[in-house]
Amino acid sequence: MANIAGDWDVTVNSPMGAQKIKVTAKAEGSTLTGKLSGAMGSTPISNGVSNGDDFSFDAQITEPFAVSITVTGAVEGDELKGTVKTQGFGSFPMKGVRA
Repeated sequence: MANIAGDWDVTVNSPMGAQKIKVTAKAEGSTLTGKLSGAMGSTPISNGVSNGDDFSFDAQITEPFAVSITVTGAVEGDELKGTVKTQGFGSFPMKGVRA
């Protein structure tokens, strides 16, 4: 079983092109906390859940415009894959590697 805890270099493929994001995650039991950092600035993870290899969390992006996102995915060793669902803009695939 893999764990989401740690630092990740993630790429989200959105209509604005490939977005590079640094995910810093901390898992305590099933509670997931942390932050996202990138061109959009830094924002905390909220409503985070870690369940074995699977994880999910919400975040509020403020740059280049305000949008709420919900992230779901799974960790396999030192890789993660998932989906970023945006409020009003659809869903986009993401993948990442442990930093």
